[in-house]
Amino acid sequence: MLTQPDSLLKYLTDASDLRLPDGHFIDGAYQAARAGRTMSSEDPGRGEGFASFARGDADDVDDAVASSRKAFAFWRKTPPAERGRILARTAELIRRDSERLAIVECLDSGKPIAEARGDVSGAARTFEYYAGACDKLEGSSFPLPSNYVGFSQLEPVGVTAHIIPWNFPISTAARGMAPALAAGCTVVVKPAELTPFTALLLAELLTEAGLPAGVCNVVTGTGTEVGAPLVAHTGIDHVTFTGSVATGGHVMRACAANVTRSVMELGGKSPVVVLNDCNFDSTVANVAGAIFEHAGQICSAGSRLVIEAGIHDRFIEALGTRAEAISLGHGLRSPDMGPVSSADQRDRIIGFLDRARGRGAEFICGGQISPDTEAGKGYFIEPTIVAARPEDDELVQEEIFGPVLTVQKADDVDHALHLANCTRFGLVAGVFTSDFARAHQLARDIDAGQVYINEYFAGGIEVPFGGNKQSGFGREKGIEGLRSYCKLKSIAARID
Repeated sequence: MLTQPDSLLKYLTDASDLRLPDGHFIDGAYQAARAGRTMSSEDPGRGEGFASFARGDADDVDDAVASSRKAFAFWRKTPPAERGRILARTAELIRRDSERLAIVECLDSGKPIAEARGDVSGAARTFEYYAGACDKLEGSSFPLPSNYVGFSQLEPVGVTAHIIPWNFPISTAARGMAPALAAGCTVVVKPAELTPFTALLLAELLTEAGLPAGVCNVVTGTGTEVGAPLVAHTGIDHVTFTGSVATGGHVMRACAANVTRSVMELGGKSPVVVLNDCNFDSTVANVAGAIFEHAGQICSAGSRLVIEAGIHDRFIEALGTRAEAISLGHGLRSPDMGPVSSADQRDRIIGFLDRARGRGAEFICGGQISPDTEAGKGYFIEPTIVAARPEDDELVQEEIFGPVLTVQKADDVDHALHLANCTRFGLVAGVFTSDFARAHQLARDIDAGQVYINEYFAGGIEVPFGGNKQSGFGREKGIEGLRSYCKLKSIAARID
């Protein structure tokens, strides 16, 4: 039985102590939706609603964009060092309220409390990182003839819209909001309707840290009623979107109508390439973590195991044993793995697995719905490993976004490279080998925006993140992420 202190378990039946907001955050304060509507946020670990929030529409979006446009006039002129001090204070406040934020994230998204705590810590580090970058944005000088001076400067792009996914609400919000604010932009955030609360709480903490009213606004509601009018709004200068390829296509078309800049992170089907000479035990642990963290609901999850034939049988046996030992349960009970996000997501994943059975796929482990043994509720799916499938199989080619690992058996290194590149996605990849030269050759030749070597999810906020092919374009995190919110101006002058 999974256990957790009563101080956490009480939130399974009563979330009132969390003081969750039920309005949009516009112009420095919480406001009810113009139409007066609300909707419920569900705890996927119980399959029940636990709190309500504002259900906005285009009128609320108009209010938020107008507020951010007004605030941009003075925020862009705020000295970079002062912007940095506000972001640094925000990092301190996130750490002060870290347990509250983690509990909210756990209830809203379903992830285990330890993972939620890690996400909150990462959000604090994100604001800390960009606090230090505010006064480091520098242009370049150009080598013109001696009677000319030429240089460039980076300017904030303007009012930015941020469409936040449900799988990493506080992490994704922070990695877009912090660099945008650091660059001198204002932000309008639309969190996913499944996970609205931590974006609202971040806006509240920013205000407490000294951020002027209107610089950060958050509008909650559905994608149709809030997200669509936001990305199509003529008052938006840049859109950062994280989500599916299909929805990303709609967002890009809306951006094209107004020639609005965008960064698109559209998911992946990331390979974990395991060669015969890998560190066996460490690699087994990494492969399991790559797919079963947050029940596989990670755009960069290692959802394909591309494994060299020499260790295939022994590795799959060890990995299956590890997967079968993973405990399931409500996130507040500290399980190894929590639920998937919703009934719809659960049914979608099971649809993939049922179709695979119909094609004769062999399941190493898992593949079934498994309600929380403690309460018999929630949207749980067993950790699942499917034996080697051909490269044109649906489980290889499509993003499942669940705790499902599909094996691809490679004859040799060249074949492994081919399999790694066999999908339309190109977000991340993992490479596990003791041969340093071979690792870097694969990193060079795999078409992905980021490659991890001998540790999946290696790196942090300092490392740029984004995809190739249908995984999107543009980069978040690192200094590249900061430049996404800048426009370059070149100046040339004759001086004699």
